[in-house]
Order: sequence, then C-alpha cells, then structure tokens
Amino acid sequence: MTLFLDRPADSVEAATAFWERVTGTTRSVYRGDRDQFTTLLPAVGDAHVRVQRVDAGPGGTHLDLHTDDIASLVNRAVDLGAARVGTEPVHSLRSPGGFLFCIVGCHGEATPSTPTAGPSGAPSRLDQVCLDIAPDHYDHEVAFWSALLGWPAVASTILPEFTSLTRPDGMPMRLLLQRLDEGDGPATGHVDLAAGERVDDVVADHVAAGAEVEQREWIWTVLRDPSGHRYCVTRRDPVRGIVTHVPPPR
Repeated sequence: MTLFLDRPADSVEAATAFWERVTGTTRSVYRGDRDQFTTLLPAVGDAHVRVQRVDAGPGGTHLDLHTDDIASLVNRAVDLGAARVGTEPVHSLRSPGGFLFCIVGCHGEATPSTPTAGPSGAPSRLDQVCLDIAPDHYDHEVAFWSALLGWPAVASTILPEFTSLTRPDGMPMRLLLQRLDEGDGPATGHVDLAAGERVDDVVADHVAAGAEVEQREWIWTVLRDPSGHRYCVTRRDPVRGIVTHVPPPR
C-alpha cells in the first residue's frame, strides 16, 4: 500500500518541499505524461509516499493498492461494492463510501522505511491514512476495507468513533476509519504521523517547516500543510505504530 498526496498545481511545489523535509526523504525525478508524479525516497527502506500534481479541484489523499494480480483484486473490490472510475493504464475505483483508490502492480517493495528525526531530534513516521466517513456509510466502509485487504477490524475502546485495521507485519501504511458526527458526502482521507511522547517537539519541527497548528488534543495535534490540507501528528509510537499510554483523566 502506498499513499498519494494530491496537491493543486499552485501549491504542489511548496507542499512537496514541506513533506520532503518533515519525512527526511528526497524527491525522485518527475514522471508521468505531464511530469505530475514524484516519489519521496527514504534514506532507508522502500518508498511508500508519493506526490501528485492535480490540475483541477482542491486535491486530497488517495491510496494505491499493489498486487501481482490486478484483475482479480479489481473484481474483488467491485464485488464488495466499489465503483470503477477508470481502467487502463490506471485502475481507479471508489469505495462504497466514495473514497478514491487505485489498484496497481507490485515492483518488489518489501522493506518499510524507518522513523526520521527532525531538527529537534524527535523521531516520527508518516505511517497512517485516516478515512473520514459520514455516519450512514461508516459500517459499510469498515466492512469493505477489512474484506478487501483481509485485515481484521478492531474498534477503539477509548474513542468509539474510530476503527483500525490490523495491518500485516512489514506493511508501511496503517488504515484508520473515523465516523464523522454528521454529513452524508463522500469519504475523504487525511494522513497521520506517529510521534510518540514527543508530539510537541515534532509539531514544532513541522511549524518551522511551514505548517500551521489548527487544534491540539492529548492524542493528536491537527495541522495544515502549506497547501492547506489537514493532517495529524499523534502520540502513537513511531516504531510500533500504537498509542502506548492512555490519555490522562479529564
């Protein structure tokens, strides 16, 4: 599974430079028929984050699912309720709740990248996509992604509006599903970084790189990148990917 940060043309350069800096990566050469794609290459391990310039709309986030049997996975997704958006050369689909994803081939990636330390010395890792889902679509969306990926769904015992999918060992990205309080629009996604107990230091590194803080909670801090897209820095451990301490009592 790889993550695409889809950013509008007028802010894609600033966004790419920001994510390159805070993830400790180096952008690849541009590719695509309009030079619209670049990969953020980690110093250790295989890449799992890419940036795409979009020429219309606000952009957002989408996922690529990699497989050695594209036709089989596409058919499986459709059988589970996905809708086809495009076929060759890219098989694009929308989940039952409307989240965009693509099914593509494998290229031998097998080694996740390691956490990266910013100027403060605090390590973090961009390792999770959170799907933000309208209430009426939530249960179907959880069932769809769990069945499609074969990852067990585990409802949070701390925050009941969240369900996580248990990823296999060696998978670089986690998938978290959040039930919104209201609305009926298509599911969207935002990215989360794991920073452990040094959330404040990592947030300070991000602000120095050009992000803006929008809201602070105990488990996560919501920020906006230079293109205006929300993302979160969380207290999940950057190696294990889970919260190792429960929040203090209110």
